[in-house]
Amino acid sequence: MKEVYANIYQIEVPLPDNPLKKINTYLIKGAEKSLLIDTGFNHILSQEILMEGLNELGIKLEDLELFITHLHSDHSGLAAFFDSQGVKVYTSEIDGLLINEMTGNSYWERLMEKVRMYNLDLDNITYMDNPGYKYCPKEAIEFQLLKEGDQLKVGDYTFEVIDISGHTPGHIGLYEREHKLFFGGDHILDQITPNIAFWGFQYNSLAVYLNNLGKISQYNIDYLFPSHRNIIRDHQRRIGELISHHGKRLEEILNILKGNEKTVRDVAKEMKWSLKEKNWEDFPSPQKWFAAGEAMSHLEHLVLVGKVERINKEGVLYYRLN
Repeated sequence: MKEVYANIYQIEVPLPDNPLKKINTYLIKGAEKSLLIDTGFNHILSQEILMEGLNELGIKLEDLELFITHLHSDHSGLAAFFDSQGVKVYTSEIDGLLINEMTGNSYWERLMEKVRMYNLDLDNITYMDNPGYKYCPKEAIEFQLLKEGDQLKVGDYTFEVIDISGHTPGHIGLYEREHKLFFGGDHILDQITPNIAFWGFQYNSLAVYLNNLGKISQYNIDYLFPSHRNIIRDHQRRIGELISHHGKRLEEILNILKGNEKTVRDVAKEMKWSLKEKNWEDFPSPQKWFAAGEAMSHLEHLVLVGKVERINKEGVLYYRLN
């Protein structure tokens, strides 16, 4: 644990069996109440490390509140644990609903429809291969729901809730205007690019994400505290790089589609990925999930802007140039 700003502490929580290796959680200490931002997986190691940090700072659970940036299990995994201890747990309405759906099997069983759509049944993938399944909360949580413009006051800080959806449909962050601080979850990461997945045919997740990158570029930020890797001091530089990255991704997919129509799996196989495994067959199943979801979000963006056509053949989606 280290103090990264006055009364703001970063606690690195390990992520077992995950290429990200760890998540940055943040603890903002106030005289009367303190705020924890995200939790790590629903895993005893995450719980122990967070409790050690709280004890080291002399923070009792009755004086703690929890802010969940978004639904992914490395961020929300221990939300049910803290809720059961009487801690007030904040998140957005959309992601809060999805987190509570994830506590039952029906949410995960619906994912099997995506396996068919993407043609991932060729890889014998099931919802149990999704990294979120193992480490998500197992009990429903009584969330306190937040929306853009709501405020949370902790110690000397007044945080404004910012809608930064795209990475998930209800991703939110916290902006401290006076001190120019931003807690951005997975919206903007340095060195690695946030995964932009498919969340439904009526939701252009890539366009939403890119619009919200542009939105945050207008904010005056001195310290951007991300959930993974290093703190960012020049967020506009990184936003420009992320926008450029997705532009190149779209061009890459258009080039892949020259010739025959292709499934989502076909496209994902031909895309370039920053993984040590170079062949699709060697990708771990969770990485196939992420790759196919990213391919799908970009393909559907191209459908919505009229450059690509989608064809459904007995539940398997094929794409071709218009």
